[in-house]
Amino acid sequence: MLSPESAEIVRATLPVIGASLDAITTRFYATMFADRPELLDGLFNRGNQASGEQRRALAGSIAAFATALLDRPDERPDRLLARIAHKHAAVGVTQDQYVIVHKYLFGAIADVLGEAVTPQVAQAWDEVYWLMAGALIAMEARLYAEAGAEEGEGTWRRWSVVERREETPEVASFLLRPLGDEPVPPARPGQYVSVRVPMPDGVHQLRQYTLSGGRDGLRRITVKRVRGEGVPAGEVSNLLHDTVRAGDELTLSAPFGEVTLEDGDRPLVLASAGIGCTPITAMLGHLAATGSERPVMLLHADRSPVNHALREETAEHLGSLPRAQSFLWYEDGAPEGARTGLIDLDGVRVPDGAVAYLCGPLPFMRRARTQLIRAGVAPRDVHYEVFGPDLWLADEDGQSQN
Repeated sequence: MLSPESAEIVRATLPVIGASLDAITTRFYATMFADRPELLDGLFNRGNQASGEQRRALAGSIAAFATALLDRPDERPDRLLARIAHKHAAVGVTQDQYVIVHKYLFGAIADVLGEAVTPQVAQAWDEVYWLMAGALIAMEARLYAEAGAEEGEGTWRRWSVVERREETPEVASFLLRPLGDEPVPPARPGQYVSVRVPMPDGVHQLRQYTLSGGRDGLRRITVKRVRGEGVPAGEVSNLLHDTVRAGDELTLSAPFGEVTLEDGDRPLVLASAGIGCTPITAMLGHLAATGSERPVMLLHADRSPVNHALREETAEHLGSLPRAQSFLWYEDGAPEGARTGLIDLDGVRVPDGAVAYLCGPLPFMRRARTQLIRAGVAPRDVHYEVFGPDLWLADEDGQSQN
């Protein structure tokens, strides 16, 4: 909780700080990487740096945390913090790196805002930073312990590619076996791993990929090729597609991610679009393997059946679930005027008391979330994972959910 004095200062200066966050984070990253270029090797995503996603994510998280402290002073925004902590753990963030970030972030604030940063203002925002950092450090320590991994390099492990399978013209799956005799931390349906690969210029880059399934101690990632020009345009996905074959090795983190399938008997709504099918397929596989009798409604939107990755496997899982039904929307061949790439729940009855899981592009999840809430799903029961600067969703009325 912020001290009363700091809360008053943060409330008064939040509009100015918020309006300048993009300039502050731009200066922060430029200065930090100029002094500490090693942080770009295997930790920070240079694609997100080039596109601006990383600085928007940092700015958004700071603004959201400060706003939450002011609006709900007796309640810590654990849902927002948990998302960040899982993403940090998946790349091996260490406690000492918070000190590095503090140094360059507050230097950037002083550079951008100049004399407006009085000692009192600096102290108040310093309190905000360390409240957030302290909570994240504690959460990440717990996550590392639960995964049986040490922070930093201790979370990484080598895996051998057992099989590569072409799912669609743009999507490939890689089935992986762990190397060595160390125990493998368990993975829950919906979690993701980081994949760290050396690029042609010698710099290591990493990306997060949801575990789409696995069997007999193996794990599988399903990767969509991201086409385009420049560094942001999928340099890791293209390298995996172009160079990785059965017999090759990859470096993976332990599994992380707080959006995982909850046990129980409540009805499930699993909604996805495009490559967002990966966690949904893992959830369906788990339900099928455990003989679940839960009511399951699958909602999926895609460009066409040919572009629908894991389509046959999904159908197989659904066929083994006695209370499952599915609704598919394909953009190709859709009637004129139909919503393309989005589910449409008109005429679809959502089970009472359902829990929903969403994965796909942000516009899809916003629309799907709004429709599901209107169909009777409680907002607290709509779960989603966002990779990128938007760590929360908003419904059509602008009500943010974090």
